[in-house]
Amino acid sequence: MSRFRDTSCLSLSRDLLMYQRLRYGVALSVALFALSANADLQQELDNLAPGSSFELPPETLSPLAIRVPGVSVSCAPETVIDGAGQGNAVEILAERITFSGCQVRNWGKDLNELDAGIFVAREAKGAVVENNRLQGPAFGVWLDATPDVTVRENHIRGDTSLRSQDRGNGIHLFNTTGALIEGNDISQTRDAIYIETANRNTIRGNVMSDLRYGIHYMYSMHNLLENNVTRGTRTGYALMQSKYLKVFNNRSENDENYGILMNFITNSELRNNVVTGVSQGQSAGVVISGAEGKAVFIYNSLYNTFEGNYFGHSNIGIHLTAGSEENQVFNNAFVENQRQVKYVATRTQFWAEDGKGNYWSDYLGWDRNQDGLGDVPYEPNDNVDRLLWKYPEAKVLMFSPAVDTLRWVQDAFPVVKSAGVSDPHPLMRIPDHLQSEIR
Repeated sequence: MSRFRDTSCLSLSRDLLMYQRLRYGVALSVALFALSANADLQQELDNLAPGSSFELPPETLSPLAIRVPGVSVSCAPETVIDGAGQGNAVEILAERITFSGCQVRNWGKDLNELDAGIFVAREAKGAVVENNRLQGPAFGVWLDATPDVTVRENHIRGDTSLRSQDRGNGIHLFNTTGALIEGNDISQTRDAIYIETANRNTIRGNVMSDLRYGIHYMYSMHNLLENNVTRGTRTGYALMQSKYLKVFNNRSENDENYGILMNFITNSELRNNVVTGVSQGQSAGVVISGAEGKAVFIYNSLYNTFEGNYFGHSNIGIHLTAGSEENQVFNNAFVENQRQVKYVATRTQFWAEDGKGNYWSDYLGWDRNQDGLGDVPYEPNDNVDRLLWKYPEAKVLMFSPAVDTLRWVQDAFPVVKSAGVSDPHPLMRIPDHLQSEIR
């Protein structure tokens, strides 16, 4: 009986060993086949004729590189390019390459190594990256000093299992010129679009949400930023250390802390933008001191033009500090902000051009000659306002006889009047092109 039991155990052990070897062999064969198939696919890509088109097969693929100039590489609907958690998933390494219609996921998360879903090298002049879906931890699309590149109509999502600061940006422009970044939908990355030492680019028609910053400029010049939308970010548009920016027709909706933040911005134009519903967030999200919940915050910024913008329904409409003077501010609408203006400086600034100022929803003046302009200046930050900034608990006295007396004294005796903002020709109605924003 024991001999039979021993023989049975020995036979079972041999069967298990054979099964394990067979299973290992099958797995190894599958892995080798996958490596071989991917090597064959990479070889096919490398052997393409310049200017030809190629569709990737409908299966899950390993990372790949496109090295032949002028080719168009697209994907079947079922194609997935999986980065296996390491490095770049797709590399574009030659000029005039088009990469479109692909799903790219799970690339590396090393920000120092610039891991990206799609890495576009500086040799890839004129590359086009369009209609792709990307989800992964580090950078979505990295443009590495690539000239004249187009990144259009891509859907980019970050990895929400990581802290916001540990994720990459949706699209990162490094030392890039002549780029068109258009119509992308970006969410849950660190910043949506980061523009770093990148000149003469156009950022247009992108939708961005659930981020640290929607747009983040650093050390860039002569950029056009137009028709973009941010929602639910910690700062909609962070414009820093840049000049000659044109910021036109953008929207910030229900962002926290800042709709538009400007730090050392000079000689730039902000026209026809709409910022609404900016409120104080859980954390500031920026290192610049100066509080939160502001439609626009202007820090150490000079010689800029603000025209035709709508700043409304926020904790503070506009805050200027740290020498932010010599800016032109006219034909804007400041609507139903809890505090319209906070201005910290030593010289009075007059906000009007060619006899026209701005619309202020809390203006209590009159227009006796019916020319559409208030007959008395609008001065939102007098000594009483400064007192309330310093001692917020004094707000309960806002409409008391004591506060009325203080305002009468400073009007009757201008010698005690401190520097601030004065709009000598306030508009009696919201500019026509902003009428649709009235709630």
